[in-house]
Amino acid sequence: MYKKENNFAFIDSQNLYLGIQSLGWKLDYNKFRRYLREKYSVETAYLFIGYIASNQDLYSSLQHSGYILIFKPTLPDDKGNIKGNVDADLVLQAMIDYNNYKRAIIVTSDGDFYCLTKYLYKKDKLKCVLSPYKKTCSDLLKKTAKERIVFMNNLKNKLEYKKSTA
Repeated sequence: MYKKENNFAFIDSQNLYLGIQSLGWKLDYNKFRRYLREKYSVETAYLFIGYIASNQDLYSSLQHSGYILIFKPTLPDDKGNIKGNVDADLVLQAMIDYNNYKRAIIVTSDGDFYCLTKYLYKKDKLKCVLSPYKKTCSDLLKKTAKERIVFMNNLKNKLEYKKSTA
């Protein structure tokens, strides 16, 4: 049984996905949601994600796992790659909900979240920054989260997606 603290997670989905992928494994989002609940008392987990109509099955699966999806419109860049920057949305949601959670868990390696992390740390509202990969984590995040930064590269055994053989 875990201690209920009513913490909220704010997840930069693209940063999480690419960070874990760079480690050579795939994240099981269902296991990750359970991990957030049990390890960090996360009652509400926002997942900020670019919206692509053809990914409806993925979105349904993520919602079924217990995530609240916050969609960002996407646009192709000049090379045809789909882009949907969620940074402002994540920061805004963290501040909208500021009085609704005890502490925040920010899931990213992106230095653009430096100011949010710094503010939450100063107000003792930062539980931790969960960074997918130490090597690609911004030095700004490492400096502002200080002892409250946790790297996910050692969580493969707990959180790796494994295809069922049934």
